[in-house]
Amino acid sequence: MTQAQPPPLHLAVALDGAGWHPAAWREPDARPAELLSARYWSDLVAEAEAGYLDFVTWEDALALQPRPGGGTAASQVQGRLDAVLIAARVAPLSRGIGLIPTVVATHTEPFHIAKAIATLDYVSQGRAGVRVRVSAWADEAAHVGRRAVPGRADLLAEAADYVEVLRRLWDSWEDDAEIRDTATGRFVDIARLHYIDFEGRWFSVRGPSITPRPPQGQPLVAALAHQDPARELAAGSADLAFVTPRDAAEAAAIAAGIGQRAAAAGRDAGTVRVLADLVVFLDDREATAVARRARLDELAGAPYASAARIFAGTPAQLADLLLDWQAAGLAGVRLRPAALPHDLTQISRRLVPELQRRGAFRAGYPASTNPPGTLRGLLGLARPANRYAA
Repeated sequence: MTQAQPPPLHLAVALDGAGWHPAAWREPDARPAELLSARYWSDLVAEAEAGYLDFVTWEDALALQPRPGGGTAASQVQGRLDAVLIAARVAPLSRGIGLIPTVVATHTEPFHIAKAIATLDYVSQGRAGVRVRVSAWADEAAHVGRRAVPGRADLLAEAADYVEVLRRLWDSWEDDAEIRDTATGRFVDIARLHYIDFEGRWFSVRGPSITPRPPQGQPLVAALAHQDPARELAAGSADLAFVTPRDAAEAAAIAAGIGQRAAAAGRDAGTVRVLADLVVFLDDREATAVARRARLDELAGAPYASAARIFAGTPAQLADLLLDWQAAGLAGVRLRPAALPHDLTQISRRLVPELQRRGAFRAGYPASTNPPGTLRGLLGLARPANRYAA
């Protein structure tokens, strides 16, 4: 009897600064002087694409670092470029990898972000997504100055409305609304543009968008789902949920819980891809990876801590862990390289070949996906029908 093949493992990387460890910028191969250059980010994405990864994400915020995990403000990387604009710059230089920047939904208007991500989907020819982030930080709210910071439950409810507005705006043009008929002088069929007329507690948006429907129909929406309240948002509104299990048993429970929440929200549970976040220190020898982590902790002045599990070991050991978690029900893993470019090259040049040898990862970007050549196709997600089309 032929044994059924497991679904494809999805593998992504989360890019931020010089890496996720606060002292990563002090590594010999780090490029701290280039963090604000386009070349730095295009080089990292090219490395990830060489490993045929599904997508990259970029962090973003409305306040300066530091993040928790060791060191002082003066000893950590400070300042960042806008994540959406980085993705737009990198998009024409890449061919197969998905591009998912972070936006702070709490302090930005959904109309602006809808057209920005639709534009990114056009520039990348269907490889765009967006991670919707909420912010409860007073210092970020102070930059905007329009209101007090809502409570956590309100922030998540507002984010759910935010995603709903994004999706309605992306659908506000039907796929064939543009006619471009020079003989009749009709560029667009106005009957195929739709007012979304969204009225909610936080937003009142009439629409339609000023950008035609994106190539994917709906670019991918991602959300952190590290705790129960955020898992409701991810299950009800997102295509990708990033979670933080500590072991395979917890991974199975989280994946099952998100699937149940999605079904309760009236969604097909299979349309939400659940990926684990994992910080990685990778080297050819486990002792080398462990020692490197200890050395960076010493430079930072404190042990590195993270909401995600921290792994220090070899690519082969990491492959064992990833396949265990996949068997537990996760669609894949979003790896957070502790130091760039070192841990990213270990992923693309050591981990990926190890997974390929085990028949667990692709040997190239598929020539035929559905939709073809898109991030949705790569992740096995269908192109959604337009809600407004007859």
